[in-house]
Amino acid sequence: MRIIKDHKIRIKKKYRVTAVIVAAALLCVKGLVSGQVCLPSSVRAEERGAEQELQLYAQAAVLMDADSGRVLYGKNPEEKLPMASTTKIMTCILALEYGDMEQIVEASSYAAGMPKVKLYVKEGEKYRLRDLLYSLMLESHNDSAVVVAEAVGGSVEKFAAMMNQKARDIGCYDTYFITPNGLDAKVNENGKVHSTTAADLAKIMAYCVTDSPKKEEFLEITRTQSYDFTNADGTRSFHCSNHNAFLGMMEEALSGKTGFTNNAGYCYVGAVESEGRIFTVALLACGWPNNRSYKWSDMKELAAYGMERYQYQDIYEEQTFADIPVRNGIAEEAGTPFEEASVSVSLNKEEEGLRVLLCKEDQVEVKRQVETALDAPVAAGEQVGTISYYLNGELIRSYPVCTDSGAEERSFPWVLKYVSKLIFFL
Repeated sequence: MRIIKDHKIRIKKKYRVTAVIVAAALLCVKGLVSGQVCLPSSVRAEERGAEQELQLYAQAAVLMDADSGRVLYGKNPEEKLPMASTTKIMTCILALEYGDMEQIVEASSYAAGMPKVKLYVKEGEKYRLRDLLYSLMLESHNDSAVVVAEAVGGSVEKFAAMMNQKARDIGCYDTYFITPNGLDAKVNENGKVHSTTAADLAKIMAYCVTDSPKKEEFLEITRTQSYDFTNADGTRSFHCSNHNAFLGMMEEALSGKTGFTNNAGYCYVGAVESEGRIFTVALLACGWPNNRSYKWSDMKELAAYGMERYQYQDIYEEQTFADIPVRNGIAEEAGTPFEEASVSVSLNKEEEGLRVLLCKEDQVEVKRQVETALDAPVAAGEQVGTISYYLNGELIRSYPVCTDSGAEERSFPWVLKYVSKLIFFL
């Protein structure tokens, strides 16, 4: 009986341990389903041959070369997720590009009814558009975003259409804007929600800091630490402080925007600049309360990853070309039926070199395709080949090879004319 009792005790202990393991697993699954992951996940770099692993909290993250738009590191880069107030980088850049910064704009009742965080504008109050952009980007005020959208677009709906068109122009096809402030938006009549991907968000930030004609104004606003202004008639005063703490965490920090909603979690999009390189980072669903510091950890890790591994290299290779024979062509110098015609060719290229951001695992290949012979007539400047540069199997640049001169066709009338000249001189 003693032996049986001990056996039962061991079985009970085994069941208890099993139950604990099962309960822990269920908690992890629950956390994954709700998007509230307590531990960072291990993500293997996508680059060929890369062995380094990054520990990231974000459910979706991207490190991008802002110059080329190339994703240097991605974790679920194409997953569509809400992006909260990181939306406001698009609102800001559109206002800068299409709005008049000195315009006096009026707050509507709809704008005044926006939830926190807000400037607490009142219906009918008037503000200078430039001031509202500081309110938008430094304090992330939701009501200011609506005032800006209504002033620049005519309505929130029309401004959202502008946002979506700009996204497509930039090359972001997995992004859909409904609101100018990033508040969680329900499914609209088109069956879409306010969302983006980490890859698209990083690309939008790259546009804001490198390609937009208003990039300098964008950087000036987003890098300002504090800003004071009044409404148009001077009856109310406001003070804005920059909530982008990352600006003080790394000297390479260039710009950025935070975001949070209950649905999106903590989000961040930022840019860093180092030794002529600009990297953008997008983080979506990067923790929930009380884990607001997760985004800073991920941002610093991805920024360091890019700066340590990637350097600009000139991959251009000088090319030499032999003259290309022209079948049935008239030789330029002698111009006789018995001379073989040929044309010289060269590379049609304006740049002095081809600088590309590379790490040691990257593979560069140069492919040369040039015609070995041509049929007359041949025109000067005619493309007869290409020199193509591939990075890890993907085409990144192609240069045309063109003729320097032309060659006429050795036609029957030309031969008759040539023979008649010989007879005449004889």
